[in-house]
Amino acid sequence: MPTKLILYAKPECCLCEGLQEKLQQIRGVEFELEVRDITTNSQWFDRYQYEIPVLCLWQIDRELELPRISPRSTVAQVESSIGSYIGRSS
Repeated sequence: MPTKLILYAKPECCLCEGLQEKLQQIRGVEFELEVRDITTNSQWFDRYQYEIPVLCLWQIDRELELPRISPRSTVAQVESSIGSYIGRSS
């Protein structure tokens, strides 16, 4: 079963869309991506409205918020970061 990543984002956010596009281009690390629109849940909105995009790693019964990925990161850099986070969680 692949690792699950959760991306907290909102519509029409260029940073969110950019990170999501990069995550979707990754081929060297296996993971399942769930995108959560913070405008559909008041708790998500209150928590992340000033922080998006926020990427979390799902671990058994909780979410682990990952360090912020720079919007200037290349797909290869994002893949390397994700690979190191997933490797640490195993």
